[in-house]
Amino acid sequence: MIQAIAFYLFATLTIFSGAVTILARNPVHSVLWLILAFFNAAGLMILIGAEFIAMLLVIVYVGAVAVLFLFVVMMLDIDFAQLRAGFIKNFPLGFALAFVLLAELVMGVGAYKAGGLALGTPDAATAPVAGLSNTAAIGALLYSRYLFLFETAGIILLVAMIGAIVLTHRQRGDVRGQKPSSQISRRPEEATINLQPEVGKGVTL
Repeated sequence: MIQAIAFYLFATLTIFSGAVTILARNPVHSVLWLILAFFNAAGLMILIGAEFIAMLLVIVYVGAVAVLFLFVVMMLDIDFAQLRAGFIKNFPLGFALAFVLLAELVMGVGAYKAGGLALGTPDAATAPVAGLSNTAAIGALLYSRYLFLFETAGIILLVAMIGAIVLTHRQRGDVRGQKPSSQISRRPEEATINLQPEVGKGVTL
């Protein structure tokens, strides 16, 4: 009984939050509603026993992607009036995309009503290990059978991060760089100088 109540609660809040995310006029409010939708979707994942997916939703989407969207929206000086002015111009393209998405939803519902796919039985290498949770089973599979692919994906992400840093790094000639070695090695008596200026003379820099 409690599972059914939790399911309908999380599902209703997820649909409501997603709708308000689209309909909200304030972009900051839209991102906040999106975060709420992610949290409720994580609750649905926990109900079906996929706690690893729920953790990814909270950590990756809420903790990184949605917060990044929020900071970008709040920090950038975006002229939303100008963005709304181009709504009529881009309306045909948006309508075409909406029609494609609607067709995919109809096909998905039809495929769901037609019955599930016969995926076969897993072999011994991919069969779930008895007594392990979903997270432990995924970790055991990633670090055994898919270890090479997992490390390759990490190297690709590292190279992409270094490439982004190199492409966006700019060294300005008008800014004097700091010298940490000279700052660390200087003595207190060299850092400050006690002066006794005469009245009305001021200080010479």
